[in-house]
Amino acid sequence: MNSWNEKSNMTMLTDFYELTMSQAYYDQGMKDTIAYFDLFFRRVPDEGGYAIMAGLQQMISYLEELHFEEEDLAYLRATGQFSEEFLQCLANMDFRCDVWAVPEGTPIFEGEPIVKVRGPIIQAQMIETMLLLTINHQSLIATKSARIVYAAEGRPIMEFGARRAQGYDASVLGARAAYIGGVSGTSCSMAGLQFGIPVSGTMAHSFVQLYPTEYEAFMAYAKTYPDNAVLLVDTYNVLTSGVPNAIRVAKELLEPQGKRLKGIRIDSGDITYLSQESRRLLDEAGMQDCKITASSALDEYTIRDLMVQGAKVDAFGVGERLITSRSEPVFGGVYKLCGIEDAEGNVIPKMKISENIGKITNPGHKWVFRFLDRATGKAMADLIALDGEVIDTAQPYELFDPEATWKRKTLHNFEVMPLLQPIFLGGRRVYTCPSLEESRSYATRQMTTLWPSVTRLDRPHNYYVDLSQKLYDLKFGMLKDLN
Repeated sequence: MNSWNEKSNMTMLTDFYELTMSQAYYDQGMKDTIAYFDLFFRRVPDEGGYAIMAGLQQMISYLEELHFEEEDLAYLRATGQFSEEFLQCLANMDFRCDVWAVPEGTPIFEGEPIVKVRGPIIQAQMIETMLLLTINHQSLIATKSARIVYAAEGRPIMEFGARRAQGYDASVLGARAAYIGGVSGTSCSMAGLQFGIPVSGTMAHSFVQLYPTEYEAFMAYAKTYPDNAVLLVDTYNVLTSGVPNAIRVAKELLEPQGKRLKGIRIDSGDITYLSQESRRLLDEAGMQDCKITASSALDEYTIRDLMVQGAKVDAFGVGERLITSRSEPVFGGVYKLCGIEDAEGNVIPKMKISENIGKITNPGHKWVFRFLDRATGKAMADLIALDGEVIDTAQPYELFDPEATWKRKTLHNFEVMPLLQPIFLGGRRVYTCPSLEESRSYATRQMTTLWPSVTRLDRPHNYYVDLSQKLYDLKFGMLKDLN
């Protein structure tokens, strides 16, 4: 099996129409036309207030290995859709695009470019699918994980979803994204091997069932792991069998060795009641330090309800509803042309229009800026502006809602953070990827810049992503001309 850290050629992971369009570009003498594309998403999953950027490292690895193998060309030739001249163009392709992206772990919002590509149209077009699937998947899982971590109110979350993920890539890379989103570790051994994510695991019900009695099963496990024994107590009956047997093993085996039972796990039933009663039994046995972990088809809403109900849970294992983002399993990122360059290098803006206002794109060569309040450090709003626009932080800046333009606000005492960072210039990487641990820590810090009204699970405050006056005028001037 290939390592997820090793570079591999995924050039053919592209929609076929990207290649047929490229043949047409080639036939029309447009192969060197410089195009601009924006990758953005239209709606935050789960009606949430924010999303988390993830997948950049895998996107970089893909672009660094972008080239066609002989077997790729032979397959394309066999389809009968492509000329030999075009196939030779692909064979000699040297990646020359400029790429900018938002760093992993950054909170991101609807409509703003999170990846921007400038380069020859054939190259910029054919990378669409891989960029979307990479950023869409990991941003989805990182976002879901951040919501679950938020609901747990500081209690550790373990990602337990490997067996329920949609394929092994989704399992391993989903665990990576979940770690950026704030989970404490994973049950996926491959993710631990490839990315250094902390791994953990206790036992399955089959382990308990294999032995003549639950007590004997617990005793066997504690003998093997006396320093880190966490026992699954719901195979038969949590309160009349599981917890009493766990206490018995702690008293008869571990405590005489000067060791402590680390924890128990409850995987079914009424978690609130069972955890409360388990806590009472453990405390009465002098085992106040024994932690209680809960699993069993959890998500952010279930965890929040458990907290409200007073469940005595110290950590959570979350599986299928995290690794598949079961409540909303599509991130919905899109990749749209926003401009081309003429012979003199001037950008000719392009825009898609639609009867659906939300599908009208923002034209031109653009950048994204985040306004941060100097007094509080909190994010105030994001601004999409045309290339060349300068924001003077010494002067007040007026923002307005691009759909309800009478809604305006003047910002004072702010600093501005450019969100898009250069990743490739002229096809050569200029960005040094932080470690996964650094990206996770960065994400945690960045989450503190959002107001609680934005991060809450239900009916979050609408974080504004506004257009500069110049971009607004360009967009609506084009709309008027096109109509």
